[in-house]
Amino acid sequence: MSTNPSGDVPVRRIDRILAFMSLGLLVLSIVCFFAIMIASAAGADFGTGIWPIVGVLVYIAPIAAFGLLLAVLIMSFVRRSRANRGG
Repeated sequence: MSTNPSGDVPVRRIDRILAFMSLGLLVLSIVCFFAIMIASAAGADFGTGIWPIVGVLVYIAPIAAFGLLLAVLIMSFVRRSRANRGG
């Protein structure tokens, strides 16, 4: 695996994709949380429409984002250890 002159391991495309997916899921979760807060103040019916999906996203999205971030960290640690062992 080639490294750049500064000695850092280059960032792969899959790492960027997973990192941005993690960030996107966290932002989506926060937006859904505020949507539920605003809708509950407005007196919306949470049993119909898209509200059940919005409610589930508040619980599921942060866990999935954490899993994606954990995968990025593990992949980068493995890649760095392989680069250090090889060079």
